[in-house]
Amino acid sequence: MKQTYIEDFKEWEEGFRFSVPMRVRFSETDMFGHLNNTVTFAYFEQARIDYLKSLGLMNDWLDPSGERIPVVADLQCDYMKQVFFDESIDVYVKANSIGRSSVDIHYMAKNAKGEVVFTGRGAMVQISKQTGSGVAWTEEEKELFHVRTRN
Repeated sequence: MKQTYIEDFKEWEEGFRFSVPMRVRFSETDMFGHLNNTVTFAYFEQARIDYLKSLGLMNDWLDPSGERIPVVADLQCDYMKQVFFDESIDVYVKANSIGRSSVDIHYMAKNAKGEVVFTGRGAMVQISKQTGSGVAWTEEEKELFHVRTRN
């Protein structure tokens, strides 16, 4: 399967520096014991939140008096291998590209054998709580995304 958002898979895979471990719960599976296809998006959400916390970006967003919040503009997942109940996977996250007020976030999940089981991407936009319009990243925020992808 060729994902349109990945040019060179090996290079793309090597660009990840941050991951979150997950274990597939029984309630997340279908009647055949497979990971339900909707659950990957919850995994992306948890990994994205942990990633953004590691960058120090969640503080302002969680502040009730803060002016900005992040919203997911789109999200997609490509399934490569089956995942089953009680399997351990690592969900990787990285900022692939940064726009004025958006960031294109990429995801990759690997099983205990190190095999890629699903990939994904999604745009997240920082908006004003008051107007709903995009709010530009500061230079410091842009640098946080770049630092995490270089290390």
